[in-house]
Amino acid sequence: MQNDEPFKEAYDNAERLLGKPLKLSLADSEPANARDFLDLATQHTFGDSWSRPGLDDRTRALISITIAAVQGTHEPLKGQLRIALNVGVTKEEIVELFIHLEAYAGAARAFDAYQIAKEVFAEKTDKDA
Repeated sequence: MQNDEPFKEAYDNAERLLGKPLKLSLADSEPANARDFLDLATQHTFGDSWSRPGLDDRTRALISITIAAVQGTHEPLKGQLRIALNVGVTKEEIVELFIHLEAYAGAARAFDAYQIAKEVFAEKTDKDA
């Protein structure tokens, strides 16, 4: 499915947002239809949602960080943080988001999410050096 035009556009949009190609590989133990799942999820996320008019990429990135942080989903949070930094959200703005998140979602959830942010901040610093 990945070569079909809507999927290509979604993968291109993911690359634009992430700053690198989205590589979703399958392990030998996964069934063949796992590729369909990955392509459909990518299409829905990066093709249908992120490409809609009405919100800019910075706003969508901040919303997506908040959702992933509140849900406690670490890998998606890492991806959303990378996207945010790639679309111009500053590290300071991300910390402000966690300060605000702490008031509404709790200190434990905000602190946990900030630990993930520190890892992503370090990646960005390592690449810039």
